[in-house]
Amino acid sequence: MHVILLLWCLFSLLLNPTMAQSATGISIGPARALDMMIQDYAYRAFILPRTGVPYDGTMPSNLTGIQISAMRLRTGSLRFRGIQSYKEFQIPKGIMEDSYVERLILVYQNLGNWSTKYYPLPGYTHLTPVLGLLAYDAANLSAMNLPELKIKATGNPILIHFGDTKPVPAGSSPKCVWINLNGWVNFSRPISGNTCSTVDQGHFSMVVESVSPAPGPASTSEGDGGASANPRPVIMGKSEGNKRKVWIIVGSVVGGIALLVLFASLILWAQKFNQRQKMQQMERAAEVGEALHLASIGNVKTPAAMVTRTRPVLETEYVT
Repeated sequence: MHVILLLWCLFSLLLNPTMAQSATGISIGPARALDMMIQDYAYRAFILPRTGVPYDGTMPSNLTGIQISAMRLRTGSLRFRGIQSYKEFQIPKGIMEDSYVERLILVYQNLGNWSTKYYPLPGYTHLTPVLGLLAYDAANLSAMNLPELKIKATGNPILIHFGDTKPVPAGSSPKCVWINLNGWVNFSRPISGNTCSTVDQGHFSMVVESVSPAPGPASTSEGDGGASANPRPVIMGKSEGNKRKVWIIVGSVVGGIALLVLFASLILWAQKFNQRQKMQQMERAAEVGEALHLASIGNVKTPAAMVTRTRPVLETEYVT
């Protein structure tokens, strides 16, 4: 059963290569370090904090341009009421967290001109700054390096209304991008205009595929036979890259099937080997045992002793 399920998953990836391509990841080591720093500076903004009121924090001078804010909420209030407006985020009711806490803090991030530094997406151009929404435990407002709480929208999704948007190039379609805390990237379509949706926390932006510049005329010089003075490197196109990914998936599927066949062959060989061992043990036991003499009684053959071990003695033989 497990083998059939594994084969089904492999063939699903083969028939739908975009499914495998959607699970792309980026390196976010520096970004995770930035999240911890933002959590620290956002908590510092709480001075006589009130529940449900956002408090804007201030980042160090070497990170000017990043906007942060923090809002402390009761877990029950967030779950049953939601938040109509928290910066660009509209949070519906029905938000659930894995581990229950009495109060939590929603930390808001707007990375501004630092967006492409911490969240570069090769092949895409950011139309908006990267926005972040992360949840933390509010038990200790002086805590640092806190792990994020796992929250999820169980009813309506969380809406993100992007305001500062760059013009979309002609012939391009904007995409919503969500980057989770492990660096996995997911693309989706805007639900309307500059509004995206999500059910998880993380970092969000709107992007558009980068347009490669059209190749210019080849410059030639006298006496070089018409050869280009500055040859351009050949860049693999999108279709070629997709073909390469498909072949990688095909190779992975074929290799997986070969390993499964080899594993099944080893199991069958081991079963046959055990059967042969048992048969040999039974044969050796039969050879070592004492064979009984068979005597015919009518049409039936029954075991019979070869000799009589104790001869009968008549009573008269004891009389002297």
